[in-house]
Amino acid sequence: MRILVVEDDEKIASFIKKGLQEESYSVDVTENGYEAIYLIETNTYDIVLLDLMIHGLGGVEVCKNIRSKNITTPIIMLSARDRTEDKINGLDSGADDYLTKPFSFEELLARIR
Repeated sequence: MRILVVEDDEKIASFIKKGLQEESYSVDVTENGYEAIYLIETNTYDIVLLDLMIHGLGGVEVCKNIRSKNITTPIIMLSARDRTEDKINGLDSGADDYLTKPFSFEELLARIR
């Protein structure tokens, strides 16, 4: 399974990448929304883990852009924003799931499965 992690916090991105690789997933990482769109358009991913607050174009805008191009790759939004309105906004932008930080890595793996 190939996963794209879009996360601007280097420590979190590294933690997620290392954990996923230990589970035998192939992982690409970017911190920039525009680069995320490019990667999703030019590669085949099984899932995208998308932070809301990233460099360039924000996570909600990235998600809307991807969905407007009929790309149906599952997207799990990861965010420290835990208000109900933020979750609704993320899901309404086209995300399939929304997980708030901090999160249990085991829960993230379950959601990926």
